[in-house]
Amino acid sequence: MRDGDPLSWHEATGSYVVSRYEDVERIFKDKKGEFSTENYDWQIEPVHGRTILQLSGREHAVRRALVAPAFRGSDLRDKFLPVIERNSRELIDTFRATGSVDLVTDYASRFPVNVIADMLGLDKSDYDRFHGWYTAVIAFLGNLSGDQEVVRAGERTRVEFAEYMLPVIRERRAAPGNDLLSVLCTAEVDGVRMSDEDIKAFCSLLLAAGGETTDKAIAAIFTNLLLHPEQLEAVRADRELIPRAFAETLRYTPPVHMIMRQSTTEVELSGGTVPPGATVTCLIGSANRDEKRYRDPDSFDIFREDLAATNAFSAAADHLAFALGRHFCVGALLAKAEVETGVGQLLDAMPDLRLAEGFDPVERGVFTRGPQSLPIRFTPVAG
Repeated sequence: MRDGDPLSWHEATGSYVVSRYEDVERIFKDKKGEFSTENYDWQIEPVHGRTILQLSGREHAVRRALVAPAFRGSDLRDKFLPVIERNSRELIDTFRATGSVDLVTDYASRFPVNVIADMLGLDKSDYDRFHGWYTAVIAFLGNLSGDQEVVRAGERTRVEFAEYMLPVIRERRAAPGNDLLSVLCTAEVDGVRMSDEDIKAFCSLLLAAGGETTDKAIAAIFTNLLLHPEQLEAVRADRELIPRAFAETLRYTPPVHMIMRQSTTEVELSGGTVPPGATVTCLIGSANRDEKRYRDPDSFDIFREDLAATNAFSAAADHLAFALGRHFCVGALLAKAEVETGVGQLLDAMPDLRLAEGFDPVERGVFTRGPQSLPIRFTPVAG
């Protein structure tokens, strides 16, 4: 597609599919205001409610200023890094003495959801409900065939999550604590505060986007390292390489494979013209493997020189896994903290980790993509 059909009309999704790095980068950065996020009105509002992703201009800037401080700087370091470290350790303690674990089901799928629930001050014993809700949301996003059962399950999730969250939000407004939900309830920028519905929608988005993507990222980083033993050995010996391994995983096997935008005007891209008001599907997985952008793009190489780890978790990133521009992922540094902590603790607990004999990891998914299972064997160590 990148070579012969870089702008392809896809009948089933009713969208123009864009596969080259230069085009996807341009759409995400959107310096000329040629693209909007109006597609989220139908793509995610039915399951989350109206979220920050759909906003633009000053409304978006103010809302982002309300939520962003918790995900960077001293708040992330002082308040939430201990939460991340504790939740990782608690999960590892359940299997560190056993010699075997499925890294997806027993760790990766639980860790980020537990962290977010803990950050928000929610009850982690409700993990199964949280996981069920975000699984239904992700299925809704990837429901390209229009399966009505998936649609109904997604809509049901919005109702159930609201019934769960709105009473908690009202409690925090009345008696704020030191958790992220209390911060969201009391935050004010330029005289603007978030409504109960705003906060509920953001928490729903945070659970789904923060849970599913970090889950897939942790599974993917270990899959890539296990399939490249010399690079695994390098990371084990030098933990400063974990950000490089994460950045290369985001390029090579991004958790989110496609993001949509809506054209606001007629736009010329490689291979043709997009009319106004069209849905454009940006293939992140393809763009991140564009041979015009990366040397030997189909190889996993944490030492590659055409990908910088130093800016890989900022809006100046030279991969596309977090998008770019004003809608760059607000949780990128949270994801980095979770992955660095999790990978480091797992390597400590399983210094000789290896894939279960005969197991070949298989990626699955459309919008989000990653290994469904990752059975690991190791020699238990005291700790």
